[in-house]
Amino acid sequence: MSAMEASTSPREKIPHPAMSALDLATIMRTLGDASRLEIVRLLSDGRPRMCGELSTALGIPTSTGSYHLRLLREAGVTRTRAEGTQRLISLRREDLDERFPGLVDVLTRAS
Repeated sequence: MSAMEASTSPREKIPHPAMSALDLATIMRTLGDASRLEIVRLLSDGRPRMCGELSTALGIPTSTGSYHLRLLREAGVTRTRAEGTQRLISLRREDLDERFPGLVDVLTRAS
């Protein structure tokens, strides 16, 4: 069983890496893109957002937003929860704080 499959329950069909599989180098490479870093900053208030809401906030097409969100989820930065036909995105702040203390604070600090 892979690290990605390890955290997928029968009810949760969207795969997420287990906390123990989170890799700092992968996370930093993923957040090297300005759009993805901005998504993390938008989610840092703790309020889940719909995919379309994030795309609109960034002024990018929904398909581009979905691409960025998939990369963030696969890196373990965000969690995607299906709610009907909608996808709610949230920051995996607790997991990130436990694995890499202070990382989210540094990433979301105003420039």
